[in-house]
Amino acid sequence: MTAAPTLTPTRPAALRAGQIVAVASGKGGVGKTWFAITLAHALARHGRRVLLFDGDLGLANVDIQLGLMPAHDIASVVAGQRSLAAAVLHHPGGFDILAGCSGSGVLAGLDEAALGAVLAALRDAARAYDHVVLDLGAGIERTTRRLSGFADLLLVLATEEPTSLTDAYAVLKLHHADRGADASEARIVVNQASTAAAGQRTYATLAGACAAFLGLTPKLAGIIRRDDRVRDAIRRQTPLLQRHPNAAAAADVERVAEGLVG
Repeated sequence: MTAAPTLTPTRPAALRAGQIVAVASGKGGVGKTWFAITLAHALARHGRRVLLFDGDLGLANVDIQLGLMPAHDIASVVAGQRSLAAAVLHHPGGFDILAGCSGSGVLAGLDEAALGAVLAALRDAARAYDHVVLDLGAGIERTTRRLSGFADLLLVLATEEPTSLTDAYAVLKLHHADRGADASEARIVVNQASTAAAGQRTYATLAGACAAFLGLTPKLAGIIRRDDRVRDAIRRQTPLLQRHPNAAAAADVERVAEGLVG
C-alpha cells in the first residue's frame, strides 16, 4: 500500500456515508469481540450494509470466533497486495468482514504513515456501507487510541468488576484528551450484567466518575445481561443471533443496534 499523509482526527462527516463505530475496552475478557460481532450481525438484520473490521492488529480473533479461514486479511492490505474492498469476506449473516492478522507485531507497531494509509482506505471503503464496526484491541496503546479517535462513535465496554471500570474510565479519559473539543461521541455498554438493575448501577458508577473528573457524562448505549448461551455460541463459532436468537443477551444487543439505526 502506498503510504498516505498522516490523517488528522477532524474530518467532515459528509466525506462518507457509513457511520464508523469503534468498540473498545480497557482490558481483555469483557466480551468486546463477541459484542462487535453480534452488533454487526444485529445491524445487518435491520437491513443495514455493515463491515466488521478486526482492528485488533496484534491479537485479532474475529475470524476465530466465527470459524472462518479468510484468504486475505489486513496484512495483505498493508502490504499493498490487495485493496481493502478486495480483502473483504462476506458472512452468511449478511455482513462483511475484514479479518485481522493475529500475532503480527508488525501490524501492531505500524508507523504513523502506514496507519494513516489504513485509515484512509477504511474511510474510502466506508462509503459502501451504512455502518463500519471496528473491533479494537484491548488497552490504551497508540494504535488503539488512533482508531478510537478516527471513529464517529466510540462504544466502551465495561463489566461490574472494579478493574474493568477503572480501565474503561482510562479509555474514556484518553479519548476525551486525544480529541479535545472535537471529541467524537463516546457511550458506555455494560456487558455481562447479572441483572438489568445491576447494569444500571455499573453504568452510574462509571458515568459518575466521568462527570466528576472529566466534566462529561457518556450516555448509556445498552446493558447486556449475562447469558450462558453466549459461551455456547462462541464455542460453536456461531453468531449468537443465529444459534440462540431468543437469548436475553441477543435481545439486549438488538436494542443497542436499534439505537444506532434510529
